[in-house]
Amino acid sequence: MAYVRSAGVRGVRSVIESLGGNADLLARRSGLPEGALDDDEILVQDVAIGILLETAAAELNCPDFGLRVALEQDFSMLGPLAVAIQNARTATQALEMTSKYMFFHARSLEISVVEDPLGEPGILGVRYGHSDPDVPLPPQAIDMALLFVHRSITQLLGEDYGLRSVLVPHELHVSPARYRELYGAPVETGWDDAMLRAPARLLDEPFDVVSPSAGELAVAYLERRRTGKADSMAERTREILREFLDTGVSTIGDTAKLLAVSTRTLQRALQRDGTSFSAILDDVRREVAMRLVTTTDLPFYQIAYALALDDVTTFSQYARRWWGVTAREFRAAAR
Repeated sequence: MAYVRSAGVRGVRSVIESLGGNADLLARRSGLPEGALDDDEILVQDVAIGILLETAAAELNCPDFGLRVALEQDFSMLGPLAVAIQNARTATQALEMTSKYMFFHARSLEISVVEDPLGEPGILGVRYGHSDPDVPLPPQAIDMALLFVHRSITQLLGEDYGLRSVLVPHELHVSPARYRELYGAPVETGWDDAMLRAPARLLDEPFDVVSPSAGELAVAYLERRRTGKADSMAERTREILREFLDTGVSTIGDTAKLLAVSTRTLQRALQRDGTSFSAILDDVRREVAMRLVTTTDLPFYQIAYALALDDVTTFSQYARRWWGVTAREFRAAAR
C-alpha cells in the first residue's frame, strides 16, 4: 500500500455531483480522509482512490467515469513537478524529470519510456503503471491516468504529436468510438501494460521554456524532497517571494501559480504551517527593504518598486510601521 497526493482525485467531486451522486459519502466509504476531494496536498492511499473510482462508476452507472474525471484535470495537479516539466528543454528531459521526481505525486506509480511492444521501427511506448509491474491497477484508474498523460503531452507538444495507438490491459468500458474521440487514435485491449505508442523522434522535440528561474526553483525543491530535505509550504512561499517580488509577484494568486497549486490549497497549507500569505509577504518585504536601505544607495522609489509597492509614499508608510522611523532616518542611523 502506498500514498498519493490528493491532487490525484481532482475533478472527482464535480463528476460525481454532475451525475447526481454524493461525493463526500462515496469518498468516506472508499476510505479517503476528510477534505481529500478539495485539497491537493492530503496524502491518500492509492487503494482508496481505486475503490472510489470503481465504486462511483458502478453506483452511478457511469462506465466512462475515469475518462470524465481526466477531462476535469489539468497539468497543474502535479504541483512543482508540473513547473519543472513545463520548463524542460526537450521531451527527453521532461520524461527524465517525470521518472526521477514522480515520487512527489505518487511513490507507487511511474511513467517510463519502453520499447514498442509491437516492434514498429521508430515507435516507442510511454508506459504508465505501478512501480511494481506485478501489481495491477484498477481499470477506471488506468482510464483516468492514461488520458491525463495524453492530454499533458498534447499541452506540451501540440494536439497532433503523432500518437499511433493506445494499449490497455482491460476491456473497454464504453464504445471504442468514445476512446478514439478522446485520443484521436485506436485503443487496443488485452495488453500487459497501459501505454501510449508515439514516434521516437518526440524525445528530441524542443519545448518553449516558460520561465527558466521558476523551473530551476521547482527542481531544487523536488531535489530537496528526494534527498529528505523538504521545505514546508511556508518556506516554499517565502522562496518564491524572495525570487520574484521585484518582478511584481505580490499576490497569493500569482504565488500559487508559481507553486502550481490552487489559491485555496496554498491558503490551507499556510494555515497548517501556522502562518498566512500576508504575514510572509510582509516579512519578505521587510527583509528586502532592510537590505536595500542599509547596504545600497538606491533611491526610495526604486526600493518601493523592488518591494512591489505602488509608490514611495506607500513604502514610507511601511517603513514607519516596521522601524518606527522614516526610511531616510533608518538609513542614516545604519550608516
